[in-house]
Order: sequence, then C-alpha cells, then structure tokens
Amino acid sequence: MADILIYGAGAIGSFMGYLLSDPRNSSGGTIENVALLGRKSHINRINDLGLQISILEKETRLQFKYCFADLADLKSSDFFPKIVIICVKTYSLSVVCDELRKSGLLQERLRNAIFILLMNGMGNRDALDELDLSDSQVLEGITSLGVKFSEDGMVELKGKGKTIIEKKIEGDMKKFMEARFQEKGFEIEFAPDFRSHQYSKLFANAVINPITALTRRQNGIVLSPLLKNTVQGVVREAVTVAVMDGIKRDERSVMEMVYSVAEKTSGNTSSMLQDILKGRMTEIDSINGYIIRLARKHKIEVPVNEALYELVKSATVVDQTTAKRS
Repeated sequence: MADILIYGAGAIGSFMGYLLSDPRNSSGGTIENVALLGRKSHINRINDLGLQISILEKETRLQFKYCFADLADLKSSDFFPKIVIICVKTYSLSVVCDELRKSGLLQERLRNAIFILLMNGMGNRDALDELDLSDSQVLEGITSLGVKFSEDGMVELKGKGKTIIEKKIEGDMKKFMEARFQEKGFEIEFAPDFRSHQYSKLFANAVINPITALTRRQNGIVLSPLLKNTVQGVVREAVTVAVMDGIKRDERSVMEMVYSVAEKTSGNTSSMLQDILKGRMTEIDSINGYIIRLARKHKIEVPVNEALYELVKSATVVDQTTAKRS
C-alpha cells in the first residue's frame, strides 16, 4: 500500500487519482490512499459531490477522504504521502517548487517522498534542482492518456494509452501502481530506456500540438497532405537535434510513428489547442522550445520549429488580449 498525493489534480491528475485509488483501503466507499490537490473550485466540487469520471460513456463517481486546495490544507491534515505525482503544466513547475520550499513540508512529511513528474515536454527535472532532492527521489513519467477536463468535479477519458515511468522506483511501490492500473484495465510500464520513450513523445507533441493549436482542429488535421512538408520539417529538425542529445532515430520511422499517433487520436483535442481556446499559456516552451534551445546550443538551424513556436506564442498573446477585452 502506498499513500499518494496528486499535485495538480486537473484532467490527467484527477484521472490518475482514479487509476491509483485502492477500493480495499476505504471506509463507506471513500478513497483514503490517494489525495488530490488542485484548484479550489474543482476541489470544492469534489468534496461536495465526489469526482465524476466518464469512461466510454460509463460514469463513475469517487469520494476522496483527502482533497486539498493548497499545501496548508495538506500540512494541517493527517495524510503522509510516500509518492507525490506532479501533473501541472510545465510553466507552473517553478510555482510548485516555490510552494514546496516555502511550505516546510520537504523537511517533515515529504522528506523521504518520491516525486514523479508526469508532464509533457522536456527539461522538467532541472526545475526541481533548487529543492535539493536526491536523484533517487525524482522520477519522470509520460502518459498517452487523452483526458478532458469537462467541468469542475468532472473529467472524461477521450483516448486510452500507456503511461511510462522511469524504472528506478522501489519494488513495493512499483508493484502497487502496476496492480492498480491493471485492475482498471490500463497499461503502465517502468522503462529502463525512459529517455527514448520521452523523445518519442516529444517528436509527436512537437508536430501535433502546435499544428492543432494554430489550425484549431483536432489531431486528425496532421494527416492532411497540405501539411506534409511542415510535418517532415519538424521531424527532420527534431531528429537531427536528438542525435546531439544521444538519441539516434531514423527520420522515416519517426514520421510513421507521428502519423500513427495522429491517426489513432484523430478525434482528440490536443492539450495545446485546449489551452489556446481558453486563452491560457501553452507548453510550447518545453516542447518545440526545448528543440530550439538544444539546436542553438549545438549551432543547428531549426526554422520550421522556430516558425511554429513563434506563431503559437503570438496566438497565445492575441487570445489573452482578446479575453481581457471581452
């Protein structure tokens, strides 16, 4: 048994709360081994009505004993998590680090906790350096689950996919997480070659996210013949840069993988498009922005990635300005 804190209980975070909940550790149907920490309005709704999970039109409602709107709530509770799964947007990670540092929890109940960064993009681990955690305490993970935040207190599964986490995790915790995923019919893998999987996700995200955000279409738009040159350009540049980071991939196989992901998730609305439509910041800096930073470090030209990056940043500024005026 492992007590788990989901730090950033939005769409993916809330769904992780469902996947890792252990019904055998409950009283009166209340989940006790998983705690959610998220936006106040979302947490209040869950406290009042439970967390509603929609999976293939089948709805499940979960009651959680522990739901927190901030770290002060956690500090005043009797919940002592062994694992903290961070599911915030990449641009919010610095805020999370600041909150953790100021809370004092790293010196008490979170002193020996394992932190799993289940997030998009690359370079996230570096943001936690300021917390002085040991290398064994910080793991990274990625997920191909497509989850939509429908409204406060409700999330909806739109696409089923595998969750992959670095292999370096204690045996009992690993077995616990595997058991929870398997009993609910979902895949989880603890990969020794995690960085290779992380780059595969980066390749797909670098194509699908900005293109869908700019065209305001679902993932299937990437399959359009009109966008073939753009897709090839993003992939070619990303593969070239990856080699400098020790990841060798064949451009053709990466293209096939990207198109396969786009086809399988053709009806999905990417997280970046959702952010654009809501006038929020995007994770472009940790996706195409990461490719650009690495390219500049090695003096490599990546004009297609730069163009998409600049367009998404510009679109975000325009949408935020429009939202303020309205």
